[in-house]
Amino acid sequence: MVLAANRKALAAWGTRTILLAVGLVYIFPLYWMVVTSLKSIAETAVFPPTWLPGRWMFENFADVWRTGPFERYFLNSVLVSAGIVLMELTVAVPASYVLAKKSFSGSRAIFALILSGMMIPMQVVVIPVYLLLSKLGWINTYAALIVPFLSSSTAVFWLTESFRQVPNELVEAAKIDRAPEWRIVWNVMLPAVKPTLVTIALLIYIAHWNDLFWVLVMTNNENIQTLTAGIVKLKDADGLQWNLLMAGNVILVAPILLLYMAADKQIKSAFTHGGLK
Repeated sequence: MVLAANRKALAAWGTRTILLAVGLVYIFPLYWMVVTSLKSIAETAVFPPTWLPGRWMFENFADVWRTGPFERYFLNSVLVSAGIVLMELTVAVPASYVLAKKSFSGSRAIFALILSGMMIPMQVVVIPVYLLLSKLGWINTYAALIVPFLSSSTAVFWLTESFRQVPNELVEAAKIDRAPEWRIVWNVMLPAVKPTLVTIALLIYIAHWNDLFWVLVMTNNENIQTLTAGIVKLKDADGLQWNLLMAGNVILVAPILLLYMAADKQIKSAFTHGGLK
C-alpha cells in the first residue's frame, strides 16, 4: 500500500517536472523578447548575454513609435482584425445552425465541401484573388484586407460541431413558443455555445492580427498597412537594432496576450466541455 502511494507520488512529481520543463521552453522566447526590448543596443551584443538589462531602457518603446506611423498601423490592425471576426461570424453562425439543426438533401455533401476548404492554403489562391481585387480597384484598400476572408471553413466546422451538441429539445421548445429562427439562434443556440464562440473569435482575431503575408501582397501604402508590416520595417530603419525590433514585437504581442487573459475562462471551457477537442 505504502509502495503504491510512493509510486503515485513519484509519478505526480515526474509529471510536474516535465510540465514545468515544457512550460519554460515555451515561456523563454517571450521572456527573452521582453528583456531584449529593455536593453541598450550595445548590451544586446554583449557575450555572454545578460539575463536582465543593466539599464532599463523603457524609452525603446517610444523610439519604436517614432520610427513610423505606428498609431495608424495599430488602428489598422484593430479595424482589419475586428472586421474579419465580425464578418466571419456573421456568415458562420447561420450556416452552422442550418447544417447542425436542419435536415435537407445535400447537407452532407455541403459539409464535406466546407471541410475540404480547410485543406486549401491561402498561397494557392493568392494570385487569382489578387487579379480579381486588382480589376475591382481594391488594392491598397481595407476591402482587400477584409473581404477575401468573408467566410471561414474552420469557423463553420467548429460551430456546426458545437451546435450539434445543443439538445434538439431546446430548439423544439422554442418553436412551440413560436420563436422565429433568428431568435432561436440568438437566445438559445449562441448562449449554449458561448465558450466555443469566444474561442473561435479570439483565434480568428489572433490569426489576422499576426498576418503579414496578405498585408504585404495587397498593400504598399502605409496608411492601409497593419502593425506587422510596421514591425518588419524596423529591420531596415537605421540598420538592424535588436532592442528596437524586440520592443516592436512586444507592442505587437501585448494586445493579444491581454485578450487571451481576458478570455482565458471561456477558452478553457470550450476545450474541456465544448466542441474544440
